[in-house]
Formats: sequence, C-alpha cells, structure tokens
Amino acid sequence: MREWYRRKEKPFAIMVRDLKALERYGMPSEHDRELLTSSHRPIVLVPKVDSDITELVAPGLDTIGVFLPYTSMQHLLFHHLQEDALVMTSANVPGEPMVLRESDALTLGADMYLMHNREIINRCDDSVVRSFQDKTYYIRKSRGHIPSHIDLPLDGVAIGVGAQEGLAGALSFKKRLYATQYIGDATSPGVLEFLEESLKYLRRLLGAEELDAIGMDLHPGHSTRRLAKRWAEESGIEPVEVQHHHAHAAALLVESKLDEMVAITIDGTGYGDDGVAWGGEVLLSNLKDYRRVGHLEEVPLLGGEKAVYDVRRIAFALAEMTGGGLDYFNESERELFRKMMPRSGLSTSFGRVLDGISAYLDICRYRSYDGEPAMKLERWLNEAKRLDLVPTVRRADVIDTPAMFRCMMEARGSRADRAGSMVHAMVRGLVDIAAERAEDEGMEHIGLSGGVSYNRAISTWTKEIVESRGLKFVCHDLTPNGDGCISTGQCAVALSRTRG
Repeated sequence: MREWYRRKEKPFAIMVRDLKALERYGMPSEHDRELLTSSHRPIVLVPKVDSDITELVAPGLDTIGVFLPYTSMQHLLFHHLQEDALVMTSANVPGEPMVLRESDALTLGADMYLMHNREIINRCDDSVVRSFQDKTYYIRKSRGHIPSHIDLPLDGVAIGVGAQEGLAGALSFKKRLYATQYIGDATSPGVLEFLEESLKYLRRLLGAEELDAIGMDLHPGHSTRRLAKRWAEESGIEPVEVQHHHAHAAALLVESKLDEMVAITIDGTGYGDDGVAWGGEVLLSNLKDYRRVGHLEEVPLLGGEKAVYDVRRIAFALAEMTGGGLDYFNESERELFRKMMPRSGLSTSFGRVLDGISAYLDICRYRSYDGEPAMKLERWLNEAKRLDLVPTVRRADVIDTPAMFRCMMEARGSRADRAGSMVHAMVRGLVDIAAERAEDEGMEHIGLSGGVSYNRAISTWTKEIVESRGLKFVCHDLTPNGDGCISTGQCAVALSRTRG
C-alpha cells in the first residue's frame, strides 16, 4: 500500500472495531473519546501504543489516527471480519481529489473494489482532529463538520480562496461565515477545479449571487489567485490581497469573537510584505489591519525549495551563521553552500527551525511528506525533562535562533532535553514580545495560530507562559490552526476593508 500510494513514511489512519479494540493501538483521553463517539465520527489523533503494528502505521510518531465505523457497510465489514482494525484511506491518485465515477476508480489498479450504486454529488474527505486540553484542533475540517457556520461581525457577501496547501474555501453571507470541505493542495489542476466547484456549490446552497468582496493570498505565485481574479472581474470588484499570517490572526479573531489581539502565528511559510518567507511572527492585529511587532531571525534557505526537503541544509545554515561546525556534506558542497548563503531566499519560519533541529539531532533529515521532520520531533519535545539548557537570545524584537541553535549544539544533555530546551526558548521569546506589546497597547488576549501550533508541547508551553504573565490565551476550536483557516481570515479582512 505504501508503494502504491507513494507514502514511504506518511502515517495512515486506522478504523477500529470499537473503543475496546482501540486500546490495542492508542491511549485516548476523555475528550478524545467524546470526539471519537460523536455523530461527526472524525479521525482523532491519540497518543500511540508502541508496537510493531502501530510503528508500521505511523512511523516515528507518538500519535496515531483512529476512527470508528460510521456507515452500515463498515459495521457489516467488521461483523464478518476477525480483525479489529483496518487501514482506511481515500481511493484517489495521490495529490488528486477523490474520484467521483466508477470508471475513474477502476483506473487506480487496485486488487479489489467495493462499489456503490449511489452517485457522489459532493465529495468530502474524513475530518481529522486532535485534542488540546478541552479544545478541538481541526487538522482537516470536512465530513461531519461541513456545512456549518460561525458568526461574523460584518455583513456582505465575500469569498476567500485560501492559500496554496491544505486548502479550504470560505463564503460569508448574512453575517455568517461558511467554509467548504477540505480541498487539498492546489499544485494539481484537479484540486483547483474542486475548489471552484465547492465554492459554487456553497453559493447555490445559500443563494449568494452577487459578491461584495473576494480575498486572496499575497503570494504572487499562488494558483488560487487566478480564481479570485477571475471571479472579481466577473463581479466588477477588485480582489483584496491578504497577508498570510494576518489571515491566520483574523480567523482566530472571528471564531473567538474578539476585535483585536496580539497573535503569535507560527508555521512553515507565508509570503511576507517584504518578500521574505515569514513563519515565526508576532502581529498586533484586528480584522482590517496588522502590525508586525516581532519575529524569528531570518535564515537562508539553501537551494530554496530543496532545503524544505533536505532539511540538513537548514541545520547547516543555522550553524554556519554562528561559525559552522556541521559536516553533513563534503568540502566542495560546504564551500558551495557558503557561497549560496548571502544569495539565498530568507525565512523567519518556526517550522523550518524545527526541521533544522530534527536534522541536527538525527531524528529526521529528509522530508518525504509535509511536516515530517517537525512532526517526528514532537515526541522528543513531549519527553523533555529539562527545559533550561538553551537561553532565549533576543535582539530588540527579533529572536536570534542561530545563536540559540549554537547553544543547543554545545549543550550537554539528552536529545529530548536539548530539543525541548531549544523550542521552549523560542516559544518564550515570542510570548515575551507578544506580552510586552499587549501590555503597551492595553490588550489582554494573546492568540496562537499556524500549523506549528498543532504541536501539543508548543501549545502547552505558549499557554503556560501567556497565563504566567497574567494575560488570556486564545487558540483555535472552530477553525483549523493550519492553512484551512486562511480563507476564513481572507473573507473577514476583505469585507472589513471594503465595507467596514
């Protein structure tokens, strides 16, 4: 199956017969059990029971995705099988939307097919969630949770087309905001068509014909912008460009019903106002505007996109900025990379630093799926006993991650303690900046958004440090932490700027 899906390391989800069977594979909390047995029946990431089987399903991770049967066919299947769990995944070509027709399914080359006589009108992936204390973090908000709405403080009809990866569209109508089901990554033309179909379906469902505003990502290379520009032209309006991390902050403002906050937005990448790939940001934000008040140090991405996959390059760049010392590459390669340092694109991404830590500590040096090095690092953060091996190094409102990386390299301690100390120091630095700005502006809320915030240790440390400063911590519970919330933020910002 891994060969057929080209998923060498990417985890699969398993459907278990019942909660008793689940105990062989995972250790759900009470909140996890509530999610698993809800009528929505999502895939829930729970702490993994270590075994040969669970390691095959979710290699290198300390969580496993599990869900319960939710159709009659699935209950019948388990009735006739002795097995208590099955690997379940979508029947589609990797990177493409789920197929709609039997003729398309038959081209997949599977050994056996189970067909249905009902036509698929509106395809929808399984929802994927994980618990954070009493909150629900949506990794993928889809089947069972869509369509649904959250209240919006602005009237008007607006569309958000999302970013480029982890897509969902959004539509605001009569002071309510509706998101589409999970769409996928817009690198495929089929996914872009799916996005357009899903937004059209929402418009027909609600009777939202005339558009007042349409929001799109600031990145000039995102293919979703083509749809936004075409629909804007057809409606006789100008599309509104929304900076990626402002969209994250705006989505969190909408779902938490707040007018303003200091938002910590941490992820893999988002196009910044200055052309740098942002991803470790502190933003003073409302729905209309934002001000960048802090961030992580800019680090070169050696070879651009290649550094995202060969994450040794990120570790090399971080070390090279404070004197070098890593020998992943031969001398000629090291010399070439040193020449590339001043010419390479820059990134302030928290996710990229996590990749560099994962590479340096020999946890994961090559990325085979989105987020892999950082996801495999999480189990080590959860196991950390000491968090004081690396200090927070700060220059004004910039967190000096290369200097801190050097401290981690020179620290003595277990792999878990060095990883935990480095990441905790980064979190502490960003929260300190956010808390200072909140106090200066008379604000009391500090929010956390972005794909990195799915990491339970990072969310926990952020919440603890925020509350230790006497401020209120805000996190996602209705919209995805990752890029699935971008379209929601785009809708709110676009309406705020055109009608607010």
